[in-house]
Amino acid sequence: MNQPSGIPDATYAFQKKVFCIISDQRVFRSRSPAIFTTVFGRTGINGAYVPFMVETGNIGKALESLRVLNIAGANITAPFKEKVLPYLDVLSEGANIIGAVNTIVCKGGQLKGYNTNAIGIMDALNEVKFDIAGKKALVIGTGGSARAVVFILNWLRAESVVVAGRDNEKTCRLAGHFSCTPRMLKDLSDVPLNVDLIVNASSISSRDESSELTEIVGGLKSNGCQLVFDLNYGHRENIWKSLAEKSGIRFMDGLSTLAYQARRTFLLWTGQEVPQEEFLKALEE
Repeated sequence: MNQPSGIPDATYAFQKKVFCIISDQRVFRSRSPAIFTTVFGRTGINGAYVPFMVETGNIGKALESLRVLNIAGANITAPFKEKVLPYLDVLSEGANIIGAVNTIVCKGGQLKGYNTNAIGIMDALNEVKFDIAGKKALVIGTGGSARAVVFILNWLRAESVVVAGRDNEKTCRLAGHFSCTPRMLKDLSDVPLNVDLIVNASSISSRDESSELTEIVGGLKSNGCQLVFDLNYGHRENIWKSLAEKSGIRFMDGLSTLAYQARRTFLLWTGQEVPQEEFLKALEE
């Protein structure tokens, strides 16, 4: 019997894989749905990618829902990169060391967490030909993104890494985990930084998000700095870009990192190697 007109083919519906990104209200600002939807179409994968906004207290239920709904894979972004750890069955070696997850592979009812942030950051630095080996870095932030940054900078043999945050306990805990130096954000304006790289791994990039951090960034004395790297993107007025322009320093936002880590995530989800140009092209579009 022919399939009735207007009714989806059952086989097609069954084969369609659903992927998602989980965050708070910031999930609707993510470019990931557009990137993955475009690349799925170009590679012939029958997949859909959707954003899910989750309240902080419901993250455990959200992770369990991945199993119940047979979601094939998920991206995890702020503020849940560390909070999802107790709800996963397995962690990759890198995710376990970093202590944060941004990619989940769901297979056979098992949830395995990975961290593609770190490699994406490395790829982005390579793109602009910035070699951190033997150089000094300042990382702003204490969350999951900061963990990925500090891990990869150490792995790339940075001479030293300073971690700066607003909360002393969180800052010292992160610095201790990776054997680097803790600093309080409010103390950064006191003396010249003397670093080669500044990375913003916090969620703040504009005055609207924090007037306090805006004032601190405006007072930074970035002597000898070669690159300011903001992991965020999409801010019309960016305090980190303003810092770079004022000091005559190169600036890079997080769009290229997003594309690089998306390629790594795509491989984990589908087993397909797709040229990086496809992800960069999707991002531009």
